[in-house]
Amino acid sequence: MSDTPPVLTPAPGMHLVPGGADFRVFAGHADAVWVVVDDGQTQRRFELAGPEQGGWWAAHLPGVVAGDRYAVHAAGPSGPDGGHRYDARQPLLDPYARGLDAQGRAVVIDDTFDWGADARPRLPWTSTVIYEAHVRGLTMTHPDVPIHQRGTYAGLTHPAVLDHLRHIGVTTIELLPVHAFVSEWALLQRGLINYWGYNTLAFFAPHPRYAAHADPQGVVDEFKTMVKGLHAAGFEVVLDVVYNHTAEQGAGGRTLSWRGLDNATYYRLDAFGQDIDFSGCGNTLDARDPVVIQLILDSLRYWVSEMHVDGFRFDLAVALARDKFHDYDPDHPLLIAVRADPVLASTKLIVEPWDVGMGGWRTGQFPPPFAEWNDRYRDDVRTFWLSDLAAAHQGQARHGARDLATRMAGSQDLFGHHHRGPVASINFVAAHDGFTTADLTAYNEKHNEANGEGNRDGAAYNRSWNHGVEGASDDENLLAARRRSLRNLLGTLLLSAGVPMLNAGDEFGRTQRGNNNAYCQDNEIGWLDWDPKPWQAELVDSVAALARIRRDHPVIHPARFFTGEPLHDGGPPDLSWFAADGERLAPHRWEDPSTRTLSMLLRSPDAEGADVLIVINGAPADVEVALPEVAGRRTYEQLWDSAVSAAPPAPGAIAGAGATIRATAASLQVWASRT
Repeated sequence: MSDTPPVLTPAPGMHLVPGGADFRVFAGHADAVWVVVDDGQTQRRFELAGPEQGGWWAAHLPGVVAGDRYAVHAAGPSGPDGGHRYDARQPLLDPYARGLDAQGRAVVIDDTFDWGADARPRLPWTSTVIYEAHVRGLTMTHPDVPIHQRGTYAGLTHPAVLDHLRHIGVTTIELLPVHAFVSEWALLQRGLINYWGYNTLAFFAPHPRYAAHADPQGVVDEFKTMVKGLHAAGFEVVLDVVYNHTAEQGAGGRTLSWRGLDNATYYRLDAFGQDIDFSGCGNTLDARDPVVIQLILDSLRYWVSEMHVDGFRFDLAVALARDKFHDYDPDHPLLIAVRADPVLASTKLIVEPWDVGMGGWRTGQFPPPFAEWNDRYRDDVRTFWLSDLAAAHQGQARHGARDLATRMAGSQDLFGHHHRGPVASINFVAAHDGFTTADLTAYNEKHNEANGEGNRDGAAYNRSWNHGVEGASDDENLLAARRRSLRNLLGTLLLSAGVPMLNAGDEFGRTQRGNNNAYCQDNEIGWLDWDPKPWQAELVDSVAALARIRRDHPVIHPARFFTGEPLHDGGPPDLSWFAADGERLAPHRWEDPSTRTLSMLLRSPDAEGADVLIVINGAPADVEVALPEVAGRRTYEQLWDSAVSAAPPAPGAIAGAGATIRATAASLQVWASRT
């Protein structure tokens, strides 16, 4: 045992102090814990004092400096009884490691960084447009980004990338996991790697492979520089975080960190000491335990306080909020702790409101201030514009327009409780997991053969429609129909109440060749192609026009749900629905599955502001539509039409109230009306 007096109460992890470092780690059932520090020339062993009350071990480590590598060892019981997996020979990663080298070893990090005048944008939810992107995939083929910066944190802030993001009107960059991760052994055996990153190895360390710098300290500083650069350009940074499981997988997986320190505390186990799996990845972190709750909160606080990020999207969040009976609990201690934490209070908090366990679908059931990925929005928008439209071409009537209307109005059926509003709904048509938006219009079936799993992986039912031909085609008429459907999907997304989320590359029709589970495709399938064809450049401009319309007309993105009541005495309702003949949509038409043409009138609360009319024609034929006659509004100006491949120049077409306009088959139009 070292004669050095132990430091019993440092913060968890390795922290530089004058003369060395203080270190603290949890190993509640261990008999002995030590740290081996490697400075590149010699290795030193430091015994830790403990266990303290609560199972913590700690010591002061003299002479330790930034850049030293280190590993933890823990001795204790092993075997199915009690679920313990101690092995003193196994080097373990510090759960609080803030830097990793290329071999996955923990590195002592100096958190000093010149943030200068960095300020978080703190954008309100009502003006937020999210862009879900992969650090590596976003810039790997970008011709303007220097080769050594492609696929890196540094590359993400290249002026050409920032200009594109500004042009399409996004405000918030949501990055797929950047916590350091490793690839599953089964993938490596197939010659593939984990590309998405949902296999976390370290909750405090940025993934080294995403940095242009090879030095671990340089990786951390490069990530901070990226955040600083995005903030300076006006963008928020939200991280997709995976606290529901770890890279250790099930009992047959590798022992890397938590399992070797205290398997029975960190993971949910059954009565036989085996993992309970709500993640589909072999294990589930036990967020009922105070040690695990502290780990998650400390990690979140670190990324806000030290890395300056603006929010988080919690992967498989239901797995984090299951009680001792394994049921979802909206008042789970972790959810309460996150909601009450003063550091996290000003951040954007988003959940994926499901997991793979029984009773795992919980959309609309998380408490405020959490916003939620709205899978019902995804499904209903796809159904209306794709699978039901395909059926309509065959003379079949399925769902009508009621579900689409509910989603475009903010999904009050899901979020109209507990003082929540439309901004609780994160609307999306496509995300990293599934078809791209363009592939939704080109494939009826998934084509995941490149993943090496016999095309058994990925969702089998996608509510997609190939428009008559599976995959690539040279038929110009078919391509025109697909691109109109693509514009319909993106137009609906950006014109709906709630918070829109674009899947990176959808703004120029990115394809994954029908792969709807590209988690292991670190290649052209998973990367964005920055060599757009003319139609793709037009689509980018069309998305940019939609984003401007959304920004310029606050009535499209309300903070509160529409009431259907007049905004002023004797005036029209804040939201009205009209049939193609210009009359109010009667109840029997809402129930009619053949109703596929309607208009949505959003009334401005400001008498000097503009009303917005969205004309929806989901029929397979052109339809004559009467523009509604509303008191105080005499003319309409067309702002956008999905039947037109290029964004319309200003000013657009002008039509009087009550006039009849032609709505092209399967199209979406936007009009503004003023006095």
